[in-house]
Amino acid sequence: MKIAVYGSGGVGGYYGSLLAAAGEEVHFIARGSHYEAIRTNGLRVKSQKSGDLHIAPARVTTDPTTIGTVDVVMVAVKLYDTAGAAEGCKALVGPQTSVVSFQNGVTAADTLRAAVGAEAVWGGTAYITSEITEPGLVVHKGGTPRLVFGELDGGETPRVLAFRDVCVKAGIDAVASTKILVDIWSKFSLLAALSGVTALTRKPVGPIRSDPDIRLLFQKAVEEVVAIARAKGIALKENIVAHDMKQLDTLAETAGSSQLHDLIRGRRLELPWLSGAVGRLGRETGLATPIHECIFAALKPYVNGA
Repeated sequence: MKIAVYGSGGVGGYYGSLLAAAGEEVHFIARGSHYEAIRTNGLRVKSQKSGDLHIAPARVTTDPTTIGTVDVVMVAVKLYDTAGAAEGCKALVGPQTSVVSFQNGVTAADTLRAAVGAEAVWGGTAYITSEITEPGLVVHKGGTPRLVFGELDGGETPRVLAFRDVCVKAGIDAVASTKILVDIWSKFSLLAALSGVTALTRKPVGPIRSDPDIRLLFQKAVEEVVAIARAKGIALKENIVAHDMKQLDTLAETAGSSQLHDLIRGRRLELPWLSGAVGRLGRETGLATPIHECIFAALKPYVNGA
């Protein structure tokens, strides 16, 4: 299968490397020093779960127009780069191409559909803790990585099953979902709260869950997302809030969020597509979202990084 990985960082670099190691034709799209390192020395992955990999030489480019059409595009850029990636995907999409976002948030698929056509786009979500620790090196930090993806209308199609089989062959825990919108929003309910509250407090999970006032703030943030999802007809589990709070209690004391790390390092934030999106969607559905609106306003001065 010919696969383009649009965004070759912690998510795209990890899963793309497993697919390449399994013999698939994987084209990595990267930029800057990460691109130069991959072009010169290949892409390295360190993982206690899947083992270390070194894809060398690696098919890598900064320009998607040099690749041609592909079977699947895996979009794994930061949310603020989604619009640019959507434009870049146009050169990769033919009549049989599928485009699937493995990004955070709940808005990326809409951006992709507007650019390449609704029929090409699936929904997807990735579960992994990994990052670029130096140019050309992706480190997986723990847990069992998993990909979940499927048609946005819930259909079980041959193209989804074919990609699932390719992923499984590569050693990826992959699920072809018939309820991908539920999967995406189920992850977002926890993710939006975790990203927002850790960045707002500049604290990892431990102090957040042990302080009753901050823990309540976190729970209210989860509840706002859940209310919006249900208003949009997304059939989340009845106990989703309790489930998310239990998940909070299972995380490592020192666990943070990518938004917290980006804030500390002076990088651009995905804030407008996380708490900012909760506020916008709340207004669209007529629901109050004071927690996420407060988070957005408080962090807005840092949204473009240092």
